[in-house]
Amino acid sequence: MRAILLAAGFGTRLRPITNKVPKCLLLIKGRPLLEVLLKQLKECQVGPFLVNTHYLSKQIEKFIKNSNFNTEVELVYEPKLLGTAGTLMENLDFFKDDDGMIMHADNYCLADFKAFVEAHNHRPLGCLMTMMTFTTSEPHSCGIVELDDQGVVTGFYEKVKNPPGNIANGAIYILSRELITILKTDFKDCKDFSKQILPKMLGKIFTYETKDFFIDIGTETNYKKANEHCS
Repeated sequence: MRAILLAAGFGTRLRPITNKVPKCLLLIKGRPLLEVLLKQLKECQVGPFLVNTHYLSKQIEKFIKNSNFNTEVELVYEPKLLGTAGTLMENLDFFKDDDGMIMHADNYCLADFKAFVEAHNHRPLGCLMTMMTFTTSEPHSCGIVELDDQGVVTGFYEKVKNPPGNIANGAIYILSRELITILKTDFKDCKDFSKQILPKMLGKIFTYETKDFFIDIGTETNYKKANEHCS
C-alpha cells in the first residue's frame, strides 16, 4: 500500500525550535521523526512513499537522499502550500488506482500499522475509508469523533471547547479506491481535509483505535513528552 506523508508545514507552534529545522526532521531519541515513521511503515509492508515539502525543503531533500529510503520516496515541492486536501488532490494518481494511506508527518506514533491495514480490509460495508484514532487527555485540542457500535464515525468535532468524548482523530487515514475515485470528481477543489471532506463522510468512516503511544509533537510540551516516552 502506497502512502503520502504531509511534511510541508512551518511548525509555527514549535518556534524557535523549528526556526532552522523542519518539524518532520526534529529528533526523537536521536532519530529524525520522518525516519522513524518511514521505518515503521516499511516494516509493515507499507510503501513506496510520497512526501510533500515547502518549508526548509532542501533539508528534507538532503535527508532523503542520504537515507535508506532514497529509492522509495518521491519528493514533491509545493511553491505555495496547497493544504491537506489540496496536496492529496494534486497527487491522487500516486495511489495507482488502489487503496492508499495519507498521514501527517508530525505525529510520533508507535501504532501497529499492519493491524491498521487489516482493520481497513475488514471495514463494515459502506465505509469508504478508515481513520486511526487514539484516546486523548486534551480533547479540546483535537478533532474528536463520536462512533456507533461498529466503530463508524457519526459525529466529528474539530477542536471545540467541550467535545463529547476523548476519542481523537489521529490524522492517519486509509482511503479506499472507491473514495479516491469520488475525490477526483466531487472534491477536486477542496483544500482542508478535516473541514471540507471529513464532515461529508459521516457514516462512511471506519475507525481503528491504537492503544500504543501517539502524540502530535507540534508543541514544545508534546515534543518533550515524545522524547521522554519509554517505548
